[in-house]
Amino acid sequence: MKKLFPFIIILVLLSACKDEAQPLEFETHYIDTAYEANITAAYDTAKTDNAQSAAINKNIEDAILQTVNSSENATSLEALLKNFNADYLKFKSDYPEVSEPIWELNIETELTYQSPEVITLAISTYEFKGGAHGNDQITLLNIDPKTGKNLAIDAIINDQKGFTDLAKSEFIAAIEKNDDNTSIENYFFGKPFQLPKNIGFSDEGLILIYNVYEVASYDLGYTEFMISFEKAEPFLKRH
Repeated sequence: MKKLFPFIIILVLLSACKDEAQPLEFETHYIDTAYEANITAAYDTAKTDNAQSAAINKNIEDAILQTVNSSENATSLEALLKNFNADYLKFKSDYPEVSEPIWELNIETELTYQSPEVITLAISTYEFKGGAHGNDQITLLNIDPKTGKNLAIDAIINDQKGFTDLAKSEFIAAIEKNDDNTSIENYFFGKPFQLPKNIGFSDEGLILIYNVYEVASYDLGYTEFMISFEKAEPFLKRH
């Protein structure tokens, strides 16, 4: 038995290495159907064929649907694109005298961070149905790679009050660095500082994004800044 014992240990270690979760691989999926409207979609999906990847891909698709105003009654991304195109054709038929530019729907994702504890995906959408300008926004989706479920902010940050104070100081520093004539009074429409809905991870630190109209006028566009991991580390539950 003494001679077999080291061999058994080696077998156990090899088995543990096989069972250890491997990093998920992602690939870009393109929907290149020809539509009358200007429609493009390129989004990341997990490649592995298992329940974990299926849950991640379902969350990605659902998050994309929620970012588009035309997603009513659409249960899939392909259905959403068909509905958008059908609405465009109906508009042209109902108002043939209106010479609006062609409608646009552009969807794109980017994998900004991946670790054993969290995956962050940035979802960028642009929707134009005529008028002065289109509607564009960025959504940061944080996913637990072990379960495939979405991570709420309280699953990422352990002290929201302390993190909010840190974010406020970093926000002020960022806007003052970008524009000497801009101050925090130009934001939040007279209300106190508030965290954005979109907080996610990158290789350098936490990304915080305010979409158009969230904290300032349309002319200022997106408001984005970063908090380094060194500063954010005391407030993080996951890295």
